[in-house]
Amino acid sequence: MKDTPAAWGHLPLAGESEATRRATSGPVVIFGGRSEIGLELATRLAPGNTVVLAARRADHLGEQITALEAAGATDVQVREFDADDTAAHPALVAAIEAEVGPIGTAVLAFGVLGDQQRAEADPAHAVAVVHTDYVAQVSLLTVLAAAMRARGSGRLVVFSSIAGARVRRANYVYGSAKAGLDGFASGLADALHGTGVHVLIVRPGFVIGHMTAGMEPAPLASTPGQVAEATARALARGKGAVWVPGAIRPLIFATRLVPRAVWRRLKR
Repeated sequence: MKDTPAAWGHLPLAGESEATRRATSGPVVIFGGRSEIGLELATRLAPGNTVVLAARRADHLGEQITALEAAGATDVQVREFDADDTAAHPALVAAIEAEVGPIGTAVLAFGVLGDQQRAEADPAHAVAVVHTDYVAQVSLLTVLAAAMRARGSGRLVVFSSIAGARVRRANYVYGSAKAGLDGFASGLADALHGTGVHVLIVRPGFVIGHMTAGMEPAPLASTPGQVAEATARALARGKGAVWVPGAIRPLIFATRLVPRAVWRRLKR
């Protein structure tokens, strides 16, 4: 079955208008414009909106542009973006807003899984993973939050992970970065409360996609389309966090009761 909102069973929410389901407060910017989840979310937010894809090799995003135009975007633009170049974040955000207007919804969809075994022996690789998955996210979120807070509006979408709920031996470098990001985003959401700026933290379980290619899917795995659909619905409802799928939330709380001696022996 094709992985679309209709195929996955999307139904309008009670009291949810078409205008509410769309990000009508300003342009939608996907930082990490090749991300499968980011692009799936962009197609759901595209109708009637300007969409900006920020990514490396931005001049090779023709296929993505075509898909978003077909989804109903009024305009699709691209910007060169290197997440790890944190010094360039302020200028990039300023340039985007100068050209397309104040960002309405910013989606931070970039990240790397890294190689755990390599990271245990190669400190440079461990630092690179943490830099992309935590440091770069903190930098960009801080820049975006300041701009949005100054005008009193905007939405920030942050992708955490089940891996950060309780860090495991099997992927502690990636997991620790996600744990840090989740904590930062939670604190940022509290700091922005009452300012008109909304933060949505998305906590997916195992996602079947390019990043996890070759890995055996974990129980309750999701597709990028399913994560994007849950994210779009959470945005429409004004939620502060969403677990994908919802069934993993009670399981995560249960894992915190597992003795550490047992937890460290788990492979997944």
